[in-house]
Amino acid sequence: MLIAPNIDPVAISLGPLKVHWYGLMYLVGFVGGWWLAVRQAKRPGSGWKPEEISDLLFNIILGVILGGRLGYVLFYNLPHYLDHPLEIFYLWTGGMSFHGGLIGVILAMWYFGRKTQRAFFTVADFIAPVVPLGLGTGRLGNFINQELWGSVTTVSWGMVFKTGGPLPRHPSQLYEFMLEGVVLFAILWLYARKPRPTAAMSGLFLVCYGVFRLLVEFVREPDAQLGYLAFGWVTMGQVLSLPMILFGGWLLWWAYRRSSRPASH
Repeated sequence: MLIAPNIDPVAISLGPLKVHWYGLMYLVGFVGGWWLAVRQAKRPGSGWKPEEISDLLFNIILGVILGGRLGYVLFYNLPHYLDHPLEIFYLWTGGMSFHGGLIGVILAMWYFGRKTQRAFFTVADFIAPVVPLGLGTGRLGNFINQELWGSVTTVSWGMVFKTGGPLPRHPSQLYEFMLEGVVLFAILWLYARKPRPTAAMSGLFLVCYGVFRLLVEFVREPDAQLGYLAFGWVTMGQVLSLPMILFGGWLLWWAYRRSSRPASH
């Protein structure tokens, strides 16, 4: 049994200004994503200019923050926020939904594509390989905040979280950091080493993330206000991830089928 490190959620305090680790982790993810995207844009034949990346990243940041927060409010705790609407803006307390953030990012990429006259999947395929960096740093923020821990366990690496009672729990934040951050990053960058059909990268991202999230949900404690939705094990995260897997699989099939068709004359 391990004890989760008791880290002050405030990383930097300068008088009334307080910088929380949770927000700092997002900042690290965004900066790292920008750096990787610029590297991609500099590759010969990428079709992108490095100076375009800042504008794209700004749109994506807005999509992540607005979509992630509103997704959490709508999918996970709507009654609470209807009673306490100002708490919607308390981002430093945690409470972001990946699936809501994904919707926000989709809208941001659609807008950016229209503005720069690029097809939606041209933008989505370009940005997909850098997304795991933000996902991984976000999960580290959850771990520091001691939130979104797993279910009670007897495994030797189980951790006692001060916010989770006296019993050891699965450190599900670290599982997600490894799967959604490290492993997904490796899969997508290896896949990107060769030219792929349009939309294939986006499909692979959806399938891999959906599968990883679905698996971790089996050992992750569901949000207290929701609990299990059915059968004593189905969670909201699984319900939201299943369509991602199905659509991502279809997208992969469609991308390769489309690329294998002979050109019409």
